[in-house]
Amino acid sequence: MMKRSVDMKEMTPSGILGTGHYVPEKIITNFDLEKMVETSDEWIRTRTGIKCRHISSENENTSDLCVKAAKKAMEAAKITASDIDFIIVATITPDYITPSTACLVQDKLGCKNAGAMDISVGCTGYVYACTVASNMVSTGMYKKILVVGAETLSRIVNWHDRTTCILFGDGAGAAIVGEVSEGYGLLSAELGSDGSLGNILCIPAGGTAKPASHETIDSGDMFLHMSGSEVFKAAVRHMEFTTLKAVEKAGLKKEDINMFIAHQANNRIIQAVAKKIGLESEKVLVNVDKYGNTSAASIGIALDEAVKAGKVKKGDIVVLTGFGAGLTWGCAIFKWN
Repeated sequence: MMKRSVDMKEMTPSGILGTGHYVPEKIITNFDLEKMVETSDEWIRTRTGIKCRHISSENENTSDLCVKAAKKAMEAAKITASDIDFIIVATITPDYITPSTACLVQDKLGCKNAGAMDISVGCTGYVYACTVASNMVSTGMYKKILVVGAETLSRIVNWHDRTTCILFGDGAGAAIVGEVSEGYGLLSAELGSDGSLGNILCIPAGGTAKPASHETIDSGDMFLHMSGSEVFKAAVRHMEFTTLKAVEKAGLKKEDINMFIAHQANNRIIQAVAKKIGLESEKVLVNVDKYGNTSAASIGIALDEAVKAGKVKKGDIVVLTGFGAGLTWGCAIFKWN
């Protein structure tokens, strides 16, 4: 069977029409953590840049966070639930193994005309989802796609493990992806993975390889495990490489970048990547201090904050770069419409 080549002139330009985010009301500060594990506010701030993180209440699940962020993005894009014809949720903390969180969101929003699916690529989820959604619109498959990166990481973190519990928070970042004017929208994207390093950031048990049991619960294998130093080095290396490659793909230079939004895992990682690329500090958005690492939600939250603060304007070159479990990494470059 012959493959049909794609003529880029036939493609519909696609981009982000509106953004929104939501974080739970409950906040845990570094001082709160001092009472829970052996750590200190100074130690956490110095090594991560994090001051506090938002934590979901007992009756807030990932789908609930998605819905609240999605409604804000829909309002910004001036669309209704009936306008959405596909939903992509990026998360590693779904409400259930099945059904997908995207299907739950479809029902809760009342998107009667929408297909739905989840993407599980860790912290790179928002970049992957936006890229997939943009290409679905560009090929004419769908017209309006809801993208949400959302996590309730507080449910999979061991609150007795000071190496991980200080890092993570809950939240959701959403976007509506659709057709934009010629010359705007997604300019390029670069996605990658390396499964051989999956063990440095993983949840060892709970899947079919190691099902949940009394043993896996008692051993802590149902919680998130991370080799911090190895993740740090890999994150810096891959985010620098994938960003520069995507910039080249788009026919741009690093000097053309107006706003750089990296996954908000650790301020030292963000600054190291920005320095290697050669970006001025005013072009680099950092909000990890307020939210901690919210995984697939972090870039969406940061982007919405940048848009609402007027830091992203029409015609700006916006770079979204992420790195996460898998290992996965990715960069998507948009000319803001």
